[in-house]
Amino acid sequence: EKLGFDDVFAVTGQTYTRKLDMKTGETLAGIGASAHKFAVDLRLLSNLKVQEEPFEKNQVGSSAMAYKRNPMRSERMTGLARKLMGLVADFAATYANQWFERTLDDSAIRRMDIPQAFLLADAILKLFLNVSSGMVVFPKQIERHLRQELPFMATEQILMACVECGKSRQEMHEVVKIHSVAAGQVVKEEGRDNDLLERLGRDERIPFTQADLEDMIGSGSQFTGRAEQQVEERKWRRKQGSQR
Repeated sequence: EKLGFDDVFAVTGQTYTRKLDMKTGETLAGIGASAHKFAVDLRLLSNLKVQEEPFEKNQVGSSAMAYKRNPMRSERMTGLARKLMGLVADFAATYANQWFERTLDDSAIRRMDIPQAFLLADAILKLFLNVSSGMVVFPKQIERHLRQELPFMATEQILMACVECGKSRQEMHEVVKIHSVAAGQVVKEEGRDNDLLERLGRDERIPFTQADLEDMIGSGSQFTGRAEQQVEERKWRRKQGSQR
């Protein structure tokens, strides 16, 4: 009580159970895992030229290739997070090897791993804040990728609309599949735009014109589910938390 602790272990030997260290390490590793996932996704989006981390005016992306804008902060986050996540195995092994009371083999590794875990988490969070506060998004690139993929994403909606018009679901599925595969080959093998809606619009078995299909799909917002509401809800929760 004098030291400010409000809870104690019900049963303990000469030292507290090193499982507490393991649980602490797991919590910090969870921060690392989330940061790792974010950083990898951002690196993939950078490759697609859709989104980038902050890039300083005089920053050098590559000493050899002047055009490159390597996501160095995200790469650093990934590397640090990988190290942090790997420490959990050390904590688990230390706990598992405590014997009846404890053995001194836990001392050296704890003195390294406990500070290192917190320092790694701190460095990762600083990078996370830096990257997330200055991300750059390229809407036109997003629109371009969306135009290429949206016809494929909409095939289920097109299929069900055909069924509502009295068409056989099995027959329409086969028609849509054949045209989807053909359109995909054109994109991959010839580097041309996705012409799936044009193909379907020309097929007399499909009860819609190309214009009908394009109107049916629209901007594609109907495929995002509750994403917009989830973002707004999250922003509201963060605002409430900061006010508290």
